Amino acid sequence: MPKFTYVAVNSTGSMVEGALKRETIGEVRVWLGDRALFPVKIGEKKRLLLDFEVTSEKLKKRELMHFSRQLAVFMRAGIPIIDSLETIADEAHDKVLRRVIADMVEQLRSGATFADAAGAHPEAFPAYYIGVLRSAELTGKLDETIDDLAGYLDREIQARSKLVAAMVYPAVVFAMSLVTIAILAIVVLPQFKSLFEELDTDLPIPTRLLLGVTDFFTTMWFIPAGLTLVAMLGFVWMLKTENGKFARDKLVLRLPLIGEIVQYSILERFCRILSTMTSAGVPLPDAMEVTTNATSNTVYRAKLAIAREEMMRGSGLSRPLIDTGLFPGAARQMMKVGEETGTLDHQLATASLYFDRELEVKIRRFTSMSVSYTHLLAHQTKATSYA
Repeated sequence: MPKFTYVAVNSTGSMVEGALKRETIGEVRVWLGDRALFPVKIGEKKRLLLDFEVTSEKLKKRELMHFSRQLAVFMRAGIPIIDSLETIADEAHDKVLRRVIADMVEQLRSGATFADAAGAHPEAFPAYYIGVLRSAELTGKLDETIDDLAGYLDREIQARSKLVAAMVYPAVVFAMSLVTIAILAIVVLPQFKSLFEELDTDLPIPTRLLLGVTDFFTTMWFIPAGLTLVAMLGFVWMLKTENGKFARDKLVLRLPLIGEIVQYSILERFCRILSTMTSAGVPLPDAMEVTTNATSNTVYRAKLAIAREEMMRGSGLSRPLIDTGLFPGAARQMMKVGEETGTLDHQLATASLYFDRELEVKIRRFTSMSVSYTHLLAHQTKATSYA
């Protein structure tokens, strides 16, 4: 999302400067107007290819989950929503959450709806969250819907934690093994090279391999340096360009085991969000649009966008989704039955549970294989160091 800088004048005549992420300059003007700020200058902040923006202005999902839980409890107890928000803000430790709640309270006192007040803060509330809130306000079930959203966020946090836990350990062991081998090859072995030559004996194969690597890095250092530079540029290309992101996501999906884990994680999230939105009464085209945009993988996003276009042409939902080839047979059958029987939200929830169970199985399998592999790698590294 583009970032705009602005200079504006407030109601007291003072100059106010800041930066804001919005899609267009018009949205920035609307945001300033809602806060009684007269824009003097608005410009898009240009970013270089290697400019990585690090910001802490995005609300963490765990904080949003706790906020939703607390707000649902207060609303069920009959406490006015403004009083509930102020109470939550007083007890909140996250500065982003306090700032967001303070602005929401001001907007609510000015006559805005809760969904509109939350929608003004995309850094805190995802698009599907806002879409569900808008439908919940029409049905009068805001407290139940917010509690359901908290439950969804809790399940998403748990799923992400499982993925991280499954990948951190093998990644750390693999990195440490590479560091150990690099130190042996670049620092330790060169000091013993002359000694090995004087002995004039047959060295073990691992030692000879490491000596060969040492010679390569000392005499042909420009090759690994150039390869490192190319890898860094390729990494930046995969992060900063649309074609690079598509190539990266396509490559990840083809990786053994990891590709299946990513696939089922995406499908579980897609079904859960779409189920939550449809059960809240969000129109299916809007729910599909929000759910597609919430998908992080560009390959899936492109195919789901095509499915939505086919749905808008009158092809229904299940057939376009089946034609994408993204969903396994069991999920395709659930969607078809749900559309034919009018229980699509229930079938989507069932599909999300199915993907969640399959995801746990694949994570356990990956963890078991990665632990075995890392133990073997650590053993080989230790043997090489002794050699």
